[in-house]
This record gives sequence, structure tokens and C-alpha cells, in this order.
Amino acid sequence: MLDNNHMRLEILSKSQNESLARVVVAAFVAPLDPTLEELADIKTAVSEAVTNSIIHGYLEDLGKIVIECSIKGETLEVIIEDFGRGIENIEQAREPLYTSKPELERSGMGFTVMETFMDYVEVQSQIGKGTKIRMSKEIKSSRD
Repeated sequence: MLDNNHMRLEILSKSQNESLARVVVAAFVAPLDPTLEELADIKTAVSEAVTNSIIHGYLEDLGKIVIECSIKGETLEVIIEDFGRGIENIEQAREPLYTSKPELERSGMGFTVMETFMDYVEVQSQIGKGTKIRMSKEIKSSRD
């Protein structure tokens, strides 16, 4: 089945761009008429993924983060990709409370939050090449 809609956004890995990513994805999914809770879930998951790219993917450097969204039926798919350091151990990184940056007082809950608020989360990463997070959520309110 063809995408009903698709968008791509490229941002720099600056912390102020995290809110831009949230707003753009929220606006993109609006035609599905999500509930406020569904919208908050999506925005939170996007925020966590973009923040991970900024904090862990690029550290102090500036880099590119690509956000792609597509709508297929009632399902939103979001892909957030960076081209930074990559994740050495994805399974460990997905463990609740694990953080590679304890000195920054990070909670280590980024992937747990994404998995809680989205229906599907897949993480692909290569050291020195970057990380791609693919998430999807079915907008149940669009069937009411």
C-alpha cells in the first residue's frame, strides 16, 4: 500500500531543535485526529529520540538529524536518524535506567519512554555511522 502522506525534516543537533521536531511531527499527524493523549505520547517519543541523537550521537559536535514521517492508513511511522557515534550495545542501551552519560544526570529512560508511548520501536546502529530509530503508533481515535 502506498503512503497516504510523507514528510522529511532535517535539523541540526541543537537542543532548541528538539521542540521544532515535536511540533512538526504533531502537525503532520493532525489529519488523523489523534486524541490529546495520543498526541502527547508521540511528541514525547519524538522528543526522547531527538534528544538521544543530540546528547549521545553527537556529544559536543553539531551534526544532522533526519526526521521522516509517513502515514499509512491509521498508522504513523516516525524515523529519526543521526549520523553520529552510534550505539555500542543496543540491548544495554535499551535497558531501563542505563545511561552512558551519568555525569549529565540523564535518567536512562529514553528508549523505555519510546517503547511505552509507541506501539513499535526498532533501533539500528553502527559505531561511527549513526543510529536510526523507527517507531510507529496506530491512531485509534481515527476509527471512532
